Amino acid sequence: MKQVAQLTLKVQLPDDETFDSYKSEANLSIVSQLKLYIEQQQESPHGFYLFGLTSAGKSHLLHASSSYAAQLGKSSVCLSCAELKQLPVAVLDGLENIDLICLDDIHLIAGDNQWEQAIFDLYNRVLEHNKYLLISGNESVQQLGISLPDLVSRLSWGLTEQVKPLDDEEKITALQYRATQRGLILSDEVVKFLLNRLSRDMGSLTKSLDVLDKASIQEQRKITIPFIKEVLSLQ
Repeated sequence: MKQVAQLTLKVQLPDDETFDSYKSEANLSIVSQLKLYIEQQQESPHGFYLFGLTSAGKSHLLHASSSYAAQLGKSSVCLSCAELKQLPVAVLDGLENIDLICLDDIHLIAGDNQWEQAIFDLYNRVLEHNKYLLISGNESVQQLGISLPDLVSRLSWGLTEQVKPLDDEEKITALQYRATQRGLILSDEVVKFLLNRLSRDMGSLTKSLDVLDKASIQEQRKITIPFIKEVLSLQ
């Protein structure tokens, strides 16, 4: 078996992307389903497909699922297809020995015959070893543009859920929660300023929070609107 530590991939999970930090009332049922799927407390298929807009938080849910599996003493790995497609398909060898394999952004390998076949083969090995796959994409299975009918069929076999984007109030709550976990306090006014001046997707907002966190530590200053303007070069 190829050990996870030997993979030339970023397998380190973000510390703050857990189910607790995923603040979306509209997707609470998905979080509950994912937990049951990982706990395997109910009979379920061995595949779970999540789809939604790029900024809907699918990567967060995959990272959270992998962390949750680890909390339960299960082996897990979360891999990005953006990285996978830059590597030989042999990197997938042995993954079927891991309890939960999370593959993010499968749409990025659509049309690549070699990678489509490799993921189909992995899916079959996962079934044979009684393990579980959690996969995300930006469209429903039928709209992914995957040319291998057998892979489309496999992805359609399991559970499927559409992730709804966070609204502004949920983004405010999520950012404030993440800030609190870092020992920071972000007022509603500060977060609304960030929402109005930056890209509104959670990935970009979180990266900006990372920058502000480091700057506030270095300069020993609170995160205020003037401080944000200075650090992020905003008007």
